[in-house]
Amino acid sequence: MRKLASCFLLAVMAFAGPGPKKKISSDLSKSAQGGVVQVIVQWNVETGDATTGQKILGLGGTVVSEFATVHSGVYLVPTSAIDTLGADADVKFVSVDRKIKKKAAVIGITPASINAPAAWSAGYSGKGIGVAVLDSGINNDGDLGVYSHGPVYTEDFTVAANSKGKRPPSNGLDWYGHGQHVAGIIASNGKSSNCSDCTQVLSGIAPGVNLVNLKVLDASGEGADSFVVAAIDRAIALKNKYNIRVMNLSLGRPVFESYTQDPLCQAVEAAWKAGITVVVSAGNDGRDNNFGNDGYGTINAPANDPYVITVGAMRNMGTATRADDLVASYSSKGPSAVDHVVKPDLVAPGNQILSLLAQHETLAVTYPEDLAPISAYKHTSTNAGKPAIQPAYDPASGQEPPSVKVAPGYSNRYLILSGTSMAAAVVSGAAADLLEAVPSLTPDEVKILLMKTASKSFPSFSTVTDPDTNQTFTSYYDIFTVGAGYLDLNAALALAKSVPAGVTAISPIATFDGATGAVELVFDETSIFSDKGMWGANTVASDKGMWGAGTTWSNTVLAGDKALWGAGAAWASSTTSANQGLWGANSDSANQGLWGATAIWTNQALWGASTATTSMSDMVKGDQ
Repeated sequence: MRKLASCFLLAVMAFAGPGPKKKISSDLSKSAQGGVVQVIVQWNVETGDATTGQKILGLGGTVVSEFATVHSGVYLVPTSAIDTLGADADVKFVSVDRKIKKKAAVIGITPASINAPAAWSAGYSGKGIGVAVLDSGINNDGDLGVYSHGPVYTEDFTVAANSKGKRPPSNGLDWYGHGQHVAGIIASNGKSSNCSDCTQVLSGIAPGVNLVNLKVLDASGEGADSFVVAAIDRAIALKNKYNIRVMNLSLGRPVFESYTQDPLCQAVEAAWKAGITVVVSAGNDGRDNNFGNDGYGTINAPANDPYVITVGAMRNMGTATRADDLVASYSSKGPSAVDHVVKPDLVAPGNQILSLLAQHETLAVTYPEDLAPISAYKHTSTNAGKPAIQPAYDPASGQEPPSVKVAPGYSNRYLILSGTSMAAAVVSGAAADLLEAVPSLTPDEVKILLMKTASKSFPSFSTVTDPDTNQTFTSYYDIFTVGAGYLDLNAALALAKSVPAGVTAISPIATFDGATGAVELVFDETSIFSDKGMWGANTVASDKGMWGAGTTWSNTVLAGDKALWGAGAAWASSTTSANQGLWGANSDSANQGLWGATAIWTNQALWGASTATTSMSDMVKGDQ
């Protein structure tokens, strides 16, 4: 079966409920049984001086690296000292340096899907805006950047790990293939598809941006929490030098603890508060029904953080209009585990996307069928036939992958992939265009604009059938599937100079009332969403729902007997789940519901003891 990669997942140990120590992650508590373990420590005090390092040395540990901006450090610590470390008043939280793997998932996005041509016509291309891409690397490429030179800055955070063995550093080059795809969606100038025989120019959403390449994944798509934290710390330090206003993280892993304790979430919050708009892919687990939840509760970290912009994936159905676009069945759904944060925040094109191919990459070697036919963007009489068989390659060798072999009729410049990784890159490009138009916008104001102006026009539900398994997946267009709606760049630009200032856009928390079966939203008091009237008459305070009259969850939203979803939803009163649906004691799964005592994040949770090791190396297939 052909599989497409889309959003990185960190291969991690399974979550088994709250740990015995409030300041020690549950997976660390389970693994601390002797020897030495590499951990990330979040501190309540400044790092980078003798204080924190001396504490670790005093416990018999070793300082690997410290990150002053995000008040964290990576250390090798004897497992016998973990409890002592966790009891230190200067320590905020201790967690395993979790391993990260990726699944893959680029630009043949129909610009009309997000109303991008209007931005380009107005002269906005993200010019002068720095976009930090934390991914598998970016190669110098004539198709990238307004000056056709690729990234303005490159740093490889996988070097330290690779240099300990026989693996040589890749010096920031993309040996996996995902980072180049993401970079193309954001910043391709369309050079390779701008010809007399070409049928479309494959331009990125913001071709004028300056790319900052922060490599956190190797040729296998693997890395660690510490790589990502270190890269975020560097982006904050370089913010003023390269005018870094946007950060793209098309990666993630399962949720293990509250976002208030998770090192990835705390790092992205530090970037957000430093003035960087952080865009994160939601995850590709929307088809996961292992716990009878139809893919709900599968948002990854750090996409579960309420500050960042979390993006789900849409598919354009092969047409130039957005009117028939549908949500991708694999797009992860909220609410988030542990904290129940309402996610995603919005959706954007992410399925069957055409973008840049890295010439030495493991993705195309593994999935040659994802090479784009030349006919996808150029007039040609050549029959594509079957893709060329790729040379064998072992990512563990540490050597540069061989050149990708391309059969007649296939492109040596473009690859077709799917996932929320791609959708996040689209939103990062849109954010850069907005910031060029109005440089004074804060991250919160960018988020408000994108959510408020997102299109709310959706069907009640849609289905897709996997041609290989003949399994049918049904998607409902509720707030946990499409968030505030479908990205509309033109609409956001139109309101960019009138967005309310001085407020936050913290995503709300969903709560469940066991007595009534109703799901309600709880807003941070500083959030603009807490102003029930900000959207006008058709607001959460009225009978038309939070996002307006055009939504599929209007009329019977929030406190109504149909809970958050409305009569057409999967768990409304007309369904087998009755009005308490997925959430309540009277649901099909009774006390196994999403919110119950034995819910998906307890010891039998979605990431619980029965799940064994979770790996994001599982790739998703794009909806056909």
